[in-house]
Amino acid sequence: MVMEEKVELGEFENVLVIVAHPDDAEFMAGGTIAKFAAEGKTINYVLCTNGNKGSADPEMTPDRLVVIRETEQRGACDVLGVKEIRFLGYEDGALRNTLELRMDIAREIRRFQPDLIICQSPHRPIGGRFLSHSDHRAAGDTAMDAIYPSSRDYHAFPQLIAEGFMPHKTLQVLVGMGGTDQANIWIDTSEVIETKINALRQHKSQIQDMEAMAERIRGGGFDPNPTHGFKHAEGFRYIQLGS
Repeated sequence: MVMEEKVELGEFENVLVIVAHPDDAEFMAGGTIAKFAAEGKTINYVLCTNGNKGSADPEMTPDRLVVIRETEQRGACDVLGVKEIRFLGYEDGALRNTLELRMDIAREIRRFQPDLIICQSPHRPIGGRFLSHSDHRAAGDTAMDAIYPSSRDYHAFPQLIAEGFMPHKTLQVLVGMGGTDQANIWIDTSEVIETKINALRQHKSQIQDMEAMAERIRGGGFDPNPTHGFKHAEGFRYIQLGS
């Protein structure tokens, strides 16, 4: 068995979180986001879809759901200390790694100029207790393509230069690894676990039993590898890019 070298975050001040749906960031990294915000880091969000399919209620309409979920997301961000949210507005359930989406994400990377990006995994886990949503994989895959090379290369999207968005290099990436054993870095969220839960409580349209959710999070959620040594932690795959 090959042991991986321990990794540590480098210095950073500006964090951009890129996810598919409202509530994805809170489930995946709500504790980490709360911790970073409490440390004085600047946190901004990019949401790829409008979440308009996320309801089992036949009486709910997609148009109404968009408004509800945007409001819920703003409430969650207020709890966590997020500065700004950009809603890209793509259709829920149909996200793909297209050049259009890649350009839209690259625009936001150039706008916010993050030192660190948190995004979803582009891979479907094999085994475990859940299947990853196709939008999650598409958001993660496209975010990585936008990080490198699209946000870094001057000639990648001339439209962005014309809009005034110059290239930006992000050198650190945290890829959410909840529910898998692929994490190589764990962020201690023990002191902010209730902040994460309170942020998730804002997503009333998505969580049927709030107390069951809270107890699951307090109990470790879907963490398959509790050997990280913290009472509560969130696991990520850390990527350090070259300068």
